[in-house]
Amino acid sequence: MSRRSLLQFALVAAFWGASYLFIKVALEDVFSPPMIVFVRTALAWVILMPVALRSGRVRELRSLAGPIILLAAMQVAAPFMLISYGEQHIHSSLAGILVAMAPVFTFLLTLVIGRDQRVRGLGFAGVALGIGGVVLLLGLDTGGDGAALVGGLMVVAASLGYAVGAYYLRHALPGLPPILIVAATMGASALLSAPLAALDLPGAAPSLEAVGSLLALGVFGTGIAFVFFYDLIVTIGPARASLVAYVAPGFAVLYGVALLGEDFTATTLGGLVAILLGSFLAANERWPWQRRRVPAGRAQAAAVDAAS
Repeated sequence: MSRRSLLQFALVAAFWGASYLFIKVALEDVFSPPMIVFVRTALAWVILMPVALRSGRVRELRSLAGPIILLAAMQVAAPFMLISYGEQHIHSSLAGILVAMAPVFTFLLTLVIGRDQRVRGLGFAGVALGIGGVVLLLGLDTGGDGAALVGGLMVVAASLGYAVGAYYLRHALPGLPPILIVAATMGASALLSAPLAALDLPGAAPSLEAVGSLLALGVFGTGIAFVFFYDLIVTIGPARASLVAYVAPGFAVLYGVALLGEDFTATTLGGLVAILLGSFLAANERWPWQRRRVPAGRAQAAAVDAAS
C-alpha cells in the first residue's frame, strides 16, 4: 500500500470502530435510537451525495427506487436501529465485536442460497468459531443479565441484516457505482427513520458532548469513512480493503476501555479472537498467513460486507 492508502485504511478502521463509542455517548444523554439513526444517515447522505453525483448516473436511481428502499431497510436502517437499541444494554466494545459476525452469516447464505459456489472446510470452521465466540460473549461476558443478552442478540441480528443486504445488493443492483448505492441507501434510510425519530424527540436540551458524538457519528463514522473505503477499493482492491472489517473491532474495544471505562476480560479477548478469526475464515476460506486465493466474486462480496 502507498502511504495515502495506509492512512485511509487506518482512518476507516478508526472511524468505524469509534461509531459504537459515539452511539453510546449519544444514548446516555437524551437521544433515542431512532433519532440517532435519522441524524446519522441524513448527515452521511449530505456528505456522500456530492461524491456520488460525480458518477453521472444518479438518474438511474429513479427506476430503482423499490430495490434501493428495500436495501436501505435491510442493510442500513434496521441494522443501525438494532445496534442503537442493543447498545442501551451492552458495552460499546461488545457491540463492535458482535457486528463482525457479518461474514459468517454471508458464508451461511452462500451455502444455502448460492449453491453454485464451492465452499471449503475452513469456511465451516470459521462458522463454528464465530458462533462459539458469540456464545462465549453472550453467555459469560454479559454476566447472565437478561437485558444484556437481548441487547447482544439485537447486535447479532444487525450483522445478519448486513449479510442479507449484501447478498441482495450483489444480485438486485449490479453494475451501479458502490458510492452511488451507499449514498442512495443513506438517504432512503433517513426517510425511513424520520417518522420514528419525530415520535421520540429529545425531552430536554442535549449536552455538547452528545451533540458532538452524534455529529461525529454521521460525518466521520458513516459519511467520510465510506468515501475513504470506496477509494481504497479502487486503489488497493476489494480483497485488501475488506480487511478493515477485522481491524475496526479492535478500535471499538480500545475506545470503550480507554474512554468509557468498559471492562476487558479474558472472555472478551477470547470472544474477539474467535469472532474475528471465524469471520476471516468464513469470508476467505484460508488462514490469515496463507497467500490470498479469493475468487473475484468472493473478494467483492467481502468488500461489501466490510462496508456494512
